[in-house]
Amino acid sequence: MRPPASLRRKTARVDRILEARYGGPRRRLRLDPLSTLILTVLSQHTSDTNSQRAFERLRRRFPAWERLRDARVEAVIDAIRPAGLSRLKAPRIQRLLTRITAERGRLSLDFLRRWPVDRAKAWLRTLDGVGPKTAAIVLIFGLGKAAFPVDTHVYRVGRRIGIIPEGLSVEKAHGWVEALVRPARYGPFHLLLIRHGREICKAVRPRCVVCPVRGQCDFFRRAARYGAATR
Repeated sequence: MRPPASLRRKTARVDRILEARYGGPRRRLRLDPLSTLILTVLSQHTSDTNSQRAFERLRRRFPAWERLRDARVEAVIDAIRPAGLSRLKAPRIQRLLTRITAERGRLSLDFLRRWPVDRAKAWLRTLDGVGPKTAAIVLIFGLGKAAFPVDTHVYRVGRRIGIIPEGLSVEKAHGWVEALVRPARYGPFHLLLIRHGREICKAVRPRCVVCPVRGQCDFFRRAARYGAATR
């Protein structure tokens, strides 16, 4: 189902308002797609700061991904400890590297550059632990392909504003938002929604009275109607 034109216009207004508030998002450090995949696995259920620390420790300990693939799992667990859940993430990363080597003959995801987005996305989703968000992050930030990652901030903010319908699952929200937003704005809008979710539209106590998009927001309109306190 394609979102209505009125909702696409609303989404574009929200995008403009957020960019006016926060400025254009800083360009992310571009990593190769395999490094992007590993960093994204490390980032699951932890902060960006912790996952970046773990990634840097991993690179220092294993300058070549082949060495990481063939290392003792305990050494990998120790290297990525700052990311949390290291006993889960370490064998998962090694399985990913083993699978890619077995299927492609070398440790690289550069072959995905030649593939259409849908085919590349489907292949990434066959990897252990790679869901729609991780696949989309690899596609847009590692490969420069058109994909929109929906993380917890994007999902929460999108539902509150009313650009993601109530009852739509996180998985289905990826395709929904991709239909709402111009592909050229996938990366910037994704980053703006994350920043807004962290600074103002927080999970527990959203700061609605200082929110620049409250005039577009279904959540704020309902709260105002019933006199709910929003700070």
